[in-house]
Amino acid sequence: MSEPPKSDLIIAIPSKGRLKEQVEEWLADCGLPLAVSGGARGYMANLKGLDGAQVRLLSAGDIADALASGEVHMGVTGEDLLQESGALDTRVMLLRALGFGRADLVVAVPKSWLDVETMADLEEVAHDLLARTGRRMRVATKYLVQTRSFFARHGVVDYRIIESGGATEGAPASGAAELVVDITTTGATLVANGLKVLADGVILKSQAQLAASLKAAWSPGQLAAAERLLRAVEARAAALTSSTLIWPAAGDAAEAAVVDALVAAGASRRPHGLMVATTRAAEASQALTAAGLGPVTVSQPDFVFEVECPQFSSLKQRVL
Repeated sequence: MSEPPKSDLIIAIPSKGRLKEQVEEWLADCGLPLAVSGGARGYMANLKGLDGAQVRLLSAGDIADALASGEVHMGVTGEDLLQESGALDTRVMLLRALGFGRADLVVAVPKSWLDVETMADLEEVAHDLLARTGRRMRVATKYLVQTRSFFARHGVVDYRIIESGGATEGAPASGAAELVVDITTTGATLVANGLKVLADGVILKSQAQLAASLKAAWSPGQLAAAERLLRAVEARAAALTSSTLIWPAAGDAAEAAVVDALVAAGASRRPHGLMVATTRAAEASQALTAAGLGPVTVSQPDFVFEVECPQFSSLKQRVL
């Protein structure tokens, strides 16, 4: 399969699983449906409506690596993987949390450890184990960077990491480790393996993130395509939390007073009404009708394109 033109913006998304489905649904909702090349099993794609861009379908872990190395310009993957790469803020920039692909990175110990509920308790267990046996407590995990950082913050030093290559949650039962640091969505698998999450043992509440590489070579054309993508994404996100209010205009001082008050409270003027946060639509409508204005019609826009796009401005500043 031919490589995309070097002038194209390269965007990486997951190649399989539920996360791939969620990313495709999100892109389509933003008006950018995915068209895969080479059939359903293809690994290259385009976004309809976004010229000058190519999509690569990679594993979630490979996307984090590709962003960190600059092989792709933008990508969608789990925040846990981006954090584990150690590249956030220096080589990779987060642009938008997407609200799906949620999972927690947690410290989990055997349920039989009745007196161990916190990281402070765990520090005592680790110290006692070393004193009694001369052996350090073993922690099975695939998340070495975040485990070391989190344990250091909690003063846990008497441990060693057993790098997990398979089902991490089974390590304590098999005798390979005393506890685990692992990703979980519902906690059911941990419970099934006789484990419990420490009360203060949530390392990261992860979700899918749209991110950009600060190591990639960015041309003006690639930045232009990134701006079109980000403006569409942000316009859709803004629309999902906004409502427009319209009513028969009175044009008098009473109307001006109530509109001014709503604008002062956060509403924005529109040619024939107001835009407000959806959570405040009923409150704003009641203020209008109480002033004798109405009927008030409330609707939700499909997109809200603002003059400025802060996400793109921040990206442009970082890569130029």
